[in-house]
Amino acid sequence: MEIKINDDFDLKKIADSGQCFRPKEISAGTFRFIVGENILHITARGDGVFDVDCTADTWERVWKNYFDMGTNYADIRRNVETFAAGKPYEKFLRDAADFGAGIRILRQEPFETLISFIISQRKNISAIKNSVEQICERFGRQVGDVYLFPRPEDMDGVTLEDLSGMGLSYRKEYVLDALANVSDGFLESLAELSDMELVERLKTIRGVGDKVANCVALFAYHRVDRAPVDVWIKRAIDKDFSGTNVFDAFGKNAGILQQYVFYYKRPSK
Repeated sequence: MEIKINDDFDLKKIADSGQCFRPKEISAGTFRFIVGENILHITARGDGVFDVDCTADTWERVWKNYFDMGTNYADIRRNVETFAAGKPYEKFLRDAADFGAGIRILRQEPFETLISFIISQRKNISAIKNSVEQICERFGRQVGDVYLFPRPEDMDGVTLEDLSGMGLSYRKEYVLDALANVSDGFLESLAELSDMELVERLKTIRGVGDKVANCVALFAYHRVDRAPVDVWIKRAIDKDFSGTNVFDAFGKNAGILQQYVFYYKRPSK
């Protein structure tokens, strides 16, 4: 099926943005995305035209929400330019927004996002992806040549030994604590909380600090005013913004600005 997207939408940037660890370029210009039990192959044809291997109903029901198609990201980039105007870091923010044009905040599954960011601590993106794939292969259901991310019930009764050999190290204990906490609708109940309450409840899980909790809030619950501070964002605040937390000042959609800055800073390593 062919679709037309009249907004910022870059498959490679989305896949490489560091917010999700399962998108994959399976051939030149064709990317695979997975959410829940849904698998999508999408190919850019140019001029905002894309081929997708799903029905129109599935695109409307699943993927438009996943890709946050109800939000105009081009408008948000223009807001960044307005916000930055006349400030000492104007050029940096304009360059970051231009460099990140096409990134969108994916609406991800809370359980997958929680586990993925728990194991992301002190690991590079390649290592995180490898561990996530091993979790899927060991505990997830196979659909064709793809292993879905396991559901909480798929990991019921998992032990530290079961989590060995996947590069998790000390994070195995954090994963076990998360598994113990996600029963009885815990993750679902968080959707009704305020941003601050959501972050604080997530932090009751062992190994979940400010950064991981804010990542889960942003990427799983779409709290786009949350701006997680990792090593790259901390460097931007200290060096490029002279100690000013521009994300707090930007307010609404600070998490989208954070993604532009994160994507811009990380490749400069």
